[in-house]
Amino acid sequence: MRPKQTKKDLIAGVYAGIPISIGYFPAAIAFGLIAKDAGLLFLETALFSITNFAGASQFFAVNLIATGALLSEVVIGVLLVNLRYLLMSASLAPRIKERNPIIRAMIAFGNTDEVFTVASAQVGIISTPFMVGIEITSWFGWVSGTLTGFLVGSILPAGIQHSVGITLYAMFTALLASEVKKRHSFLVIAMIAAVINSILIIRFSISTGWAFAISMGASALIGTFTLNDEEPTGATL
Repeated sequence: MRPKQTKKDLIAGVYAGIPISIGYFPAAIAFGLIAKDAGLLFLETALFSITNFAGASQFFAVNLIATGALLSEVVIGVLLVNLRYLLMSASLAPRIKERNPIIRAMIAFGNTDEVFTVASAQVGIISTPFMVGIEITSWFGWVSGTLTGFLVGSILPAGIQHSVGITLYAMFTALLASEVKKRHSFLVIAMIAAVINSILIIRFSISTGWAFAISMGASALIGTFTLNDEEPTGATL
């Protein structure tokens, strides 16, 4: 690729990533606050976002850590939440021009929901500089927001810090609502998962992490065999 074209694609990627970065920043602030409230240190919180870059699973993992879950529970829970990225990366891979496996793996690391949406909207083959631009810009918004949230949490009253924990439930509710608007049967599957999770914790005293993993796997299997290929309801997001 010519240097001029490389620079052009990189700049285009940065511009495409700016709106994503802006959207990530306030969410990451909430994550930084919750991480501090859960007892994580500044360096631990920073490394969490630098090496993971997966908002939903990071919120979930911190919640498990706060409840005293085992490392195995955290790992399995995060893996299940992040499985969707496997499908996203597999969908995008044929259109990525880069063939170096190491660079492709790095591109896959930065392939979040929003990055995938923007990249998928591109026409034809997607260049490496474009993906680098959009992913680094988005990643910077998430990491800088995380650090800001942790530092802000150092000066906020304890009561406010604890109340930020509701962000976790609000975020997952918003994710569920967007899917239910497209297909109402998803609500039934979510309710099944909630019932299974509650029974495992209340009746059988199974830890939060394992209860989540079991209920998620069970509801996914139920959904696989019961949901039909119904058309989306047409509701807009």
